[in-house]
Amino acid sequence: MATKTRTLEAIEAEIAETKAALKDVHGTQTEVYARIVGYYRAVRNWNKGKRDEFDHRKMFVYDDPVNYTVSEETNTCACSSVEQTAPANTIAMPSANENALHYEFFMRRTCPNCPPVKNYMASVTIDGVQIDVDTEEGLKEAAAKGVFAAPTVIFYDAKNNEVGRAHNVEELSSILEPVAEAV
Repeated sequence: MATKTRTLEAIEAEIAETKAALKDVHGTQTEVYARIVGYYRAVRNWNKGKRDEFDHRKMFVYDDPVNYTVSEETNTCACSSVEQTAPANTIAMPSANENALHYEFFMRRTCPNCPPVKNYMASVTIDGVQIDVDTEEGLKEAAAKGVFAAPTVIFYDAKNNEVGRAHNVEELSSILEPVAEAV
């Protein structure tokens, strides 16, 4: 059996040829799927208006997301890195004293769901602040609090413990109506 021998020049020529081929490598197009009108679909198949809407979306990226859970036994909030969250309508508010409650409302200027929540929060007598997640500071605050969507309203007790979260008017009313009835 004869072995094939190659010269150093032949090996260097092969290496140069491979390097040249690697410089001209072009990947294939990446298929991006996103949610549109209730289901996931390839973005390239969206109509022009929906594609433009997708281009204006702000993606939330968190290095170390914190998830908040509420213990039903003690009604206290605990932070953990385990993915456990309680539904907003099961969170018990701490007391009937509305003055002890305050909130943070995370919103975006272009959010179609934020105006109804903003109007609802304007009608309640609880103190609170609005935080615009379109700003750098607002996005950092949202990341620190584990806010993944706008609108989000976080309620705190007098000791600044989180006692509830809501994302729409229905969730807000299910949280705040028992408090208002108790007053």
